[in-house]
Parts: sequence; structure tokens; C-alpha cells
Amino acid sequence: MYRYDEFDHAFVSARVEQFRDQVARRLSGEIAEDAFKPLRLMNGVYLQLHAYMLRVAIPYGTLNSTQMRMLAHIARRYDRGYGHFTTRQNIQYNWPKLSDTPDILKELADVEMHAIQTSGNCIRNVTADHFAGAAADEVADPRPYAEILRQWSSVHPEFSFLPRKFKIAVTGAPHDRAAIQVHDIGLHLKKNEAGELGFAVYVGGGQGRTPLVAKLIRDFLPEADLLTYVTAIVRVYNLNGRRDNKYKARIKILVHETGIEELTHQVEAEFDAIRDSELKLPENDIRAIESYFAPPALPDRPDGWEALARARKADGAFAVWATQNVQPHHHPDYGMVTISLKPIGGTPGDASDAQMDVVADLAERFAFDQIRVSHEQNLILPHVALGDLYAVYQALEVSGLATANAGLITDIIACPGLDYCALANARSIPVAQEISTRFGSPQRQAEIGELKIKISGCINACGHHHVGHIGLLGVEKKGAELYQITLGGSADENTSVGEIIGRGFEPERVTDAIETIVDTYLGLRLDPKETFIDAYRRVGPKPFKEALYGQAAEAA
Repeated sequence: MYRYDEFDHAFVSARVEQFRDQVARRLSGEIAEDAFKPLRLMNGVYLQLHAYMLRVAIPYGTLNSTQMRMLAHIARRYDRGYGHFTTRQNIQYNWPKLSDTPDILKELADVEMHAIQTSGNCIRNVTADHFAGAAADEVADPRPYAEILRQWSSVHPEFSFLPRKFKIAVTGAPHDRAAIQVHDIGLHLKKNEAGELGFAVYVGGGQGRTPLVAKLIRDFLPEADLLTYVTAIVRVYNLNGRRDNKYKARIKILVHETGIEELTHQVEAEFDAIRDSELKLPENDIRAIESYFAPPALPDRPDGWEALARARKADGAFAVWATQNVQPHHHPDYGMVTISLKPIGGTPGDASDAQMDVVADLAERFAFDQIRVSHEQNLILPHVALGDLYAVYQALEVSGLATANAGLITDIIACPGLDYCALANARSIPVAQEISTRFGSPQRQAEIGELKIKISGCINACGHHHVGHIGLLGVEKKGAELYQITLGGSADENTSVGEIIGRGFEPERVTDAIETIVDTYLGLRLDPKETFIDAYRRVGPKPFKEALYGQAAEAA
């Protein structure tokens, strides 16, 4: 993983001291909240319903045990003993005191972490496939390119005050686990017929008030042109993006209003003007960054297959967990372990300080000191020998982290909602907890199979509800909370935006509605191997509408 050089250390330390001075002036009353707001946002500090919130960057979702222990320490010392992992591969603390935030940032800097550009109208944390560097289907590790983008975009003088926030995601496998088509820029690392590395480039994706799937504008961009082409895209957006209406300020609206052909023409013209500038990446620089992400030396462990088989036979619960939460590694003697932060009836994405310490210990002992955060709000141990899986499972089980539900109906994405967020219209957490409890039986989950539920407490869509197989949007109507249901969304290589199925449901009725949808799916699928999303795409919304609202709904 990337390690700070002298410039990084000096830059982050100076930023901490600058913010310390700004906080002191705010607390003394020297500057008012209106003047302080843009300063705190550029350092990841929000003002939510009940307290300040600090969002810490975890670039491309990669961290080590020392950094995870620091996150646990901050939760213990400065918060209420937990942190919330987000869909941007970051962590949020919901209860820090403003006066403590400079000290928190100083301690983060000590382990090469920060909160810079986790908010504001700038290029946010660049995200990547959470299995990067380990997945069996990977063409190349996308994280070196995410790091190049991070270095380029940090406090970029031209792009620090964009029309709106800007998000980039990178994936390096045919199966998209980074949701690149719902980002402002999505980059798919691939090889051309000559075996050279480059990118398919997508532009204009996003969720929120106007959900749109990104458009492919380049099928193959040579890796040396990465920064030049991304600069061209962001420059066109910065010059032409709407600043008169924040609801129309994202690049997706520019793409929609300009048209993809004209926007592509503008990007290509800007690219042609700067393609041979200092932004062109030298081969040596790419390989130097890549060396930071060299995979660990994984010794062959063929004995692990027999040990795994014995453990599966002896412990049925472990067998279920190993099947559901362990994915194939590029080395046949290893697996990638998903640590679910979705206990049945729990808060999606939350981890206690003690649990974070346990994950750090396991990473150090069994996973070559590597941890990943997924945009699905789980943690990953990317390199675990098959022979060590049972020991890892036992430690996770003791700590309440062995829920065997990765990719199943209880592996719910949910934003903090009205319990914390000042923008929310409805609660997300209690709804997620109730759905999780209703479908918590392992047998019930296994019967249903892969099904992704995503919940947002407002139209900003931090819970990615638009691309849930089943999406829930909390809305306010006449002072009451309602939940609008969408069906058929997806965030993989076949990205789609879900369809609104009908009128919303009250909080006490929404879980019953989900059960009706699930039962309808189970009744119409061709066989147990047909997933919910495949069945929905085959039959469309009609049977689900009829089940939820009756025949009259279809006629209306």
C-alpha cells in the first residue's frame, strides 16, 4: 500500500495546523459559522442533527492494522465507541467535539491518514474494487491508478471549487465491484488486443435527485494518458457545469443537457490540446507507484484444502460462512474474506472500537497486514490462507463479526438517515434493522439467494437506493415518513436505475411490502438459480405491482 513521502507528511501536517487555527478562531467567535462552514467541510467536518460529524478518508478503501487501530482509538477517545463505514469507503464519527477535531486529525496524520476533501465541491475520495490486488478475475490492480488520481487531485488549484462534488471510481476486473457507472467518472482498467493496459472511460453517472447511468466516451485510453484525459473531462465540466442551480450542478446534468456526442467532442478537443503536456504519465512513474502495491509473497499452502474440508464437516455454521463470505483468490490456496458489518438486527456499517481492534489483529496475523473497506459497508481481509479460515472465523464469531450474509438480503446498505443527518426526511437504520430481523433466518436467506437491498433517508441517495435490486427511499409527506420502493436497480457491469413501483409505504408496513416482493419473486422464478434481478428483468414490474397494490394499481 502507498506510504507517505516527505511532501505528504509536510502537507498533511501543515493542513492540520491550519485547521487548528481555524477551529480556535471559530470557538472564540472571531469567525462566524457561515465563514467557517467551507473551511470545516474541506477538512471533512459536517454539522449534523445532534453534533458535528467527522468523515475520514480511506483512499481506495485500503488500510493496514496500525491505521485500523488508530480508527478504533479515535472511536474510544473522541466518540462513543464506534465508527460508521460508508458507501465511499470512508469512516464517519458521529459525535466528536469540534474542539477535539484538530487533535483527531493530528493523530490520523501520525498514521498517514487525513480527512481532506471528504466534503466540499471538489474531487472526493477515489474509490476502487474492494477485492483489488487479490481477486481471481482481476486484469490488473486498479489501486495504483487510484493513488495517482489522489495525488493529482489533492488541493488541485483548478479543481478545488467545482460546480458540485465530483466522484471517481476505478475497477480492474470484468465484474464491476466498484459501481463505476454511477460515478462522475468511472474507469474500467482493461487490456487491448496488444496486451497493453488502458481504461474504458465512463462519464456522467450519479444518483440523487436525477439518477443517471454513465456514458462510455472512450473504449480504450492508454494508461499514460490517464491524468491528461481526466483533466480534460473535469476542465470541460468546471467551465460549463451549472452554478446557478445546485440541483443541476453535477456533470451528469451537463452530459444530459449537452448530449454525449457534443460533450465527447469538447473533451477530446481539450485532450488534444494538452495530451503531450507534463500531465502525460512516464512509464517509470507508473511503475514506481505500482511498486507500492506489490502483492505480498504468498507461500503455497496446499495443506489448507484438507484443513478447510475438515472444519466445514465439523462446524456447519462455519461451512455456511465459508461459502457465503469467502471469495476465490488469484492464488488457489487463499481466499478473500468479507467481514460483514450487518449483524441481524444491527446498524449497517457500524463497527465498535473493540471490533476494529479485532480486525486489526486478524489482518496482522492472518492477512499480511491488509484490510479493505467496501462501498457496501463491509470490511475485507484480502489474503487469507484456506488453512487459516477457521481460526479467523472463530475470532470473528466471538466478536459478533461472523454473520454469514455477504450479498444476501440482510447485507443491507443504509445511510445514517434521520437518526443523524440534517438533510434526511426519514429514518433508514430502524427500517434496515426490521428487514434484517424479519429475514434473519439462515435458511430463509439461503432460499432467497443474492438480493441487494439499499436504503436512503433522502433524495441525496447516500444509501444508493436507486441501484438496489430493491431500493427504499425515505420521503416526508404531510409530516409523516413514507418509503418509496424501487425495483430492478443494479450497480455492476450491467448497471440499471430502479423503477418506482407505486405509492409509498408507512414505516410499519414497509417490511411487509418487502416480504410481499420477495414472496412474489420466489413464486415466479424459473429455478433456484435465477436471481431476483434476473427474474425482475425477465418479467418486469407488473406481477410485483399487482402483489403490492392489487389489480386496480395496474389499471391505474
